[in-house]
Amino acid sequence: MPLKPFNSADFSQKKVLMRVDFNVPLRQNEILDDFRIQRTLPTINLLKEKKAEKIILISHFGRPLERDPKFSLEPIARYLNKVIGETVYFLKTPIDRQLSEEIEKLPHHSIILLENIRFYEGEEKNDRNFAKELAKMGDCFINEAFSVSHRRAASLCAIKEFLPSFMGKLLEEEISQLDGIIKSPRKPLVVILGGAKVKDKLPVIKRFLKQADYILLGGVVASTVLKANDFSIGSSAFDNEAIEEAKNLSSQKAELILPGDFRVLNRDNKKQVKELGLIVNKDAIFDIGPTAAKTFAQIISKAKTIFFNGPMGKFEDPKFSDGTKEIIEAILKNQESQTIIGGGDTLLSFKILKPEYKIQNTEYRFFSTGGGAMLEYLAGKSLPALKM
Repeated sequence: MPLKPFNSADFSQKKVLMRVDFNVPLRQNEILDDFRIQRTLPTINLLKEKKAEKIILISHFGRPLERDPKFSLEPIARYLNKVIGETVYFLKTPIDRQLSEEIEKLPHHSIILLENIRFYEGEEKNDRNFAKELAKMGDCFINEAFSVSHRRAASLCAIKEFLPSFMGKLLEEEISQLDGIIKSPRKPLVVILGGAKVKDKLPVIKRFLKQADYILLGGVVASTVLKANDFSIGSSAFDNEAIEEAKNLSSQKAELILPGDFRVLNRDNKKQVKELGLIVNKDAIFDIGPTAAKTFAQIISKAKTIFFNGPMGKFEDPKFSDGTKEIIEAILKNQESQTIIGGGDTLLSFKILKPEYKIQNTEYRFFSTGGGAMLEYLAGKSLPALKM
């Protein structure tokens, strides 16, 4: 069953099953980053305005191998109580008839959070029978979990067979923003890719070589492409499995730009700036160099559309944070570009390197909740949770 637009539904007096992504970082049961939770709240509030009978939230947390208290969503429920300002009922009851009866007994217009959906074997197997049991609790289904929509899971895919299914407002916005980059970007379009997940980013590079004006590479992505083209990267990290695919990249419509200098840790364990071609066996690249950062910043300053995913180096180490920080500052200075920023490490780099900047969406700047799902969508792949 396809996902219908949110506004096409009447949720009044309906029990709404909503798949969310509350897989947020925790330390000693305290939430360190509530970005994904905050981005879901507008849809919850809209459902309250539309007089939904019950709002039943479904989420995963981590990758538990069994029902493990370490992966319980109970701390999330406590946090939701505070930010929503009303009781959020946390139900640990297994998914069966007893749970449905328990939900029926709760007050009208209750908000309910179920226990970690990955405690059930049928979830990651996209088991149809498990999805059918899950669906019995609701009258309709909303996908508000773009960040995991590339997963074949029962609470995202198989459940659509059994309930009228809708896109959440956040999911609609995510797709709209990404479609803007793919279909109608203002030019010049600048794509900035770094970080470590090279195999996820190579398909994006290949697609945007035909569409973008500039593609700027840093991090392990840049090191892998350089290694694939026989440049010495010393003892730097690279993705050996992506080497063959990385050999086939060449500028087409877009100009593919790699750093010409780097901040490295040399054989004496000292930070040093080295140009490409002077990197020797014991050197390890941990950041782009000052010349590369300046060149990238100049290109970013002229962009009308920007996509940024993946830091330029080991930004969490102050010795190697300058490259990523200069990229962030260049993006923030450009007030005229339509900008999309996504990925967990990328958002974390904003929090660490620009703590005074409040991450929020504006008319021209969009922070995506997606990482892998965002990259797959931009690469032109069909996301299982969005398919019929």
